[in-house]
This record gives sequence, structure tokens and C-alpha cells, in this order.
Amino acid sequence: MSERDREIPGSSIARAARLAGLPLGHAGRAALGVGKRVGGRPAEVVSAELQARTAEQMFAVLGQLKGGAMKFGQALSVMEAAMPEELAGPYRATLTKLQESGPPMGADRVHRILAEELGPRWASTKLVEFDDVPAAAASIGQVHRGVWRDGREVAVKIQYPGAGKALLSDLNQISRVARVAGSWVPGIDIKPIMDELRARMSEELDYGLEARNQRHFARAFRDDEDVFVPDVLVESPQVLVTEWVEGTPLARIIADGTPEQRDEAATLYLEFHLRAPTRARLLHADPHPGNFRITPDGRLGVLDFGAVNRLPEGLPAAMGEFLTAALAGDGDELVTLLRQEGFIKRSIDIDPQGLLEYLEPLFEPLLHEQFTPTREWLRATANQIQDPRRPQFLVGLKLNLPPSYLLIHRVWLGGIGVLSQVGGTVPLREMICAYLPGVDESRLPPDPSLTA
Repeated sequence: MSERDREIPGSSIARAARLAGLPLGHAGRAALGVGKRVGGRPAEVVSAELQARTAEQMFAVLGQLKGGAMKFGQALSVMEAAMPEELAGPYRATLTKLQESGPPMGADRVHRILAEELGPRWASTKLVEFDDVPAAAASIGQVHRGVWRDGREVAVKIQYPGAGKALLSDLNQISRVARVAGSWVPGIDIKPIMDELRARMSEELDYGLEARNQRHFARAFRDDEDVFVPDVLVESPQVLVTEWVEGTPLARIIADGTPEQRDEAATLYLEFHLRAPTRARLLHADPHPGNFRITPDGRLGVLDFGAVNRLPEGLPAAMGEFLTAALAGDGDELVTLLRQEGFIKRSIDIDPQGLLEYLEPLFEPLLHEQFTPTREWLRATANQIQDPRRPQFLVGLKLNLPPSYLLIHRVWLGGIGVLSQVGGTVPLREMICAYLPGVDESRLPPDPSLTA
């Protein structure tokens, strides 16, 4: 493969063509499959081959494009638990690859970037050992393992040439689709959401900003019993060197963890996302499993701080107030609170009881002291929420997403998807009451399993 082939395709036309080629490629293989069936091959064999090849093409295209396209693929991998099993099953292994890896740059290009960013003598004065084979390759950069001059094992994150141009190209493509889709939904104002998304995703290209975020998290969780954040050693526009985090990737626990490992990982993962806004006044806003490890001493190792949400006051107290009103069955209060925060626009009328019934599947887990999110639960909940035959379906179309809640929504939605893949049992209600501001525990109904 040439050096040019290893760069991110930056042309919006070229990137759009590759993305468009995904369904076209599937259609072509489907036609080939029909021919094979006519030739006498069993339908189930042809179908399995077709799904496998389509999955591999999806991984190859999204991985090569990187940027926003690969981030879309990673988001898809996080939410595969909500997809119907007959669709998600054949693609699960391929989507999981996008949680931690993509096609990497070659060693020659990597060495040139290191020389430009760290100096021509980087191999003798800074990185005394460096593995040319990347340990992970993701949406805008890849990670190599090395040893720093003071003997510490380090992770060397290198940004792909052209990542910024590719990311902005993908965001423009997504914006065009979102504007059209937003015009169909009466309650949602799509423009400020896309403006906020563009601003936050563009920040992920700034390794200097990411280094500051990571140092802030590292100070906030220094010597914490449950969380480990690696220190930053050095940063430049295209290179970030941090301490190496040893441990079991969350994706491996999702694949074959024991029940005990799943319970521990799920609890640590949920607790970190709930605690961080109070402890660090920042929210880690990239919840996919590739960013988390269970360290040998039993802590949650946290990686990748390019996407964060700045929360000077912590999570909004309104979130706990929403939850309290919903679980207490007070629809009028819930409508008032949501309207104050911008989730319901002034021009939109919503039936309070219909709103409670629409949200009931989402809040039901909080009625229980212990809860186990699973793929089956998430799939059933998603189907119920999105079922157009339910009278409450139209209520959902009237809800808006305020830009200030965009990353919070992204983390919670993605976090639920990850927890449903992990499949561990968590003290959900206890943790929500402990860490989410605004919850009035005295108004919450008792766990129905304890009163039966």
C-alpha cells in the first residue's frame, strides 16, 4: 500500500462515494447470492456469506475513512445491543473491531510524524523503545506502545494526516442529512444541535486541549480507589505521549467475561460516569468500550480525553428533578421542568399523562435496587419507545434536545448501550440517588420486588 493510500481520504466527494458504496456493495453481493442459490447452494449458507462479506466491507470502508465516518461506526458498535438480533448478530464481531481498531498507518509515515513533532533524535532522546505495530487504531489517530527515557511504559498517540479535513467533511455530510430529517420532527430544533456537535467534535483534533483535559482528570482522580487516569508526559499538535494503562479491555469482558467480571466492570463504568462531573467538573464524553480497561489492581483505567463536556456546576440538578417527577407519577411537574430546560419548545403542547407513559420504559429500571441491563432488555425497550403503533409514539416526536444536553445525552445513551453489552448487575438506584443531583429519594416509589 502506498503512503498516499494510508492517508485519510479528504475529498468530500471521495468520502461520500465510499460511504454510498456500502449499500451498493451489499446490493451487488445480494444479486450474486441469488445467482448462487439458483445454482443450487443452500440459502442459509449464501445468506451467512453475504452478511459476513457485507460486515467486512463496512469495517474496511469505515476504518479507512476514519474521521467522522469511523466515529459513526464506533457509535454503531456501542448501540448494537439495541438492534434486532437477526441484524446485529452477523455484524457484532466486525462492529466490535471498530471499538478499538482500524486499518493503521505504515511505520515510515509514523516515524516521519514523530521526527517532525518530537525532533529528529526522538528515538534516542525521548522514546528509547517504540513498537512500530500499533496497539490500537481508531477514528482520528492510532496508538503505539513504547518506553520513555525515564523508563516508564507509555502510549504514543499519533493523529492521522488529514484527520481535521476528513472530520469536517463528514460533519458537513451529517449536517445535510440532519437538517432534512429535523424538518420532519415538529419538536426538535436541529441547527443548534449540529453547531454544538461540530464544535465539540472539532475539539477532538486538538491534542493540546486533550492533554489539558487528561491532566485535569488525572489530578481529580489521583490515588482514587476505583479509577485510574494516566498522566500526560508530552504533547504536540499531532502526538500525545501518556502513561501506558495495563489491564483487560472492556471489549474483552463484553466478549467472554465471567459473571463476576461483568458485575465489577459494569459497576465501575457506571460509577465513573456519574462521579466524574462532581469530582472533575468534566464529563468524559466518549463512552465506547475501547476507552476503558480493568487494571490489575481492580480499578477502571480511563483513556482518550479528546471529547469532554465542561460542567462547572456538575450535572444539572434538573436531571434528578426530571427523574423524581417521572417516578413519582407527576406529569404536570415533569412537563413544566422539561419546558424550563428547553426539552419542550414553547409552541408545543404535550399531554402530561402521555409523556409519563412514553418515558415509562426508560425509567422503569430505576424502580429496582439491583438491575441487569442486557441486550434483550435494551432491544425490547428500544422497540417499545420507537413503536409507531403506540399512541405515545407521537409524544416522543414533540421532544427537543437542548444543545447544552447534547454530550450528556450522548454519554447516557452510549453508556446504556455499553452496559447492556457488558450484562453486569449494578446497584442502579442506589448509585443514581448517591451521585445524580436533584433526586428527591423520599418521593421515589419502593422497589416492587421488595413489597410484593
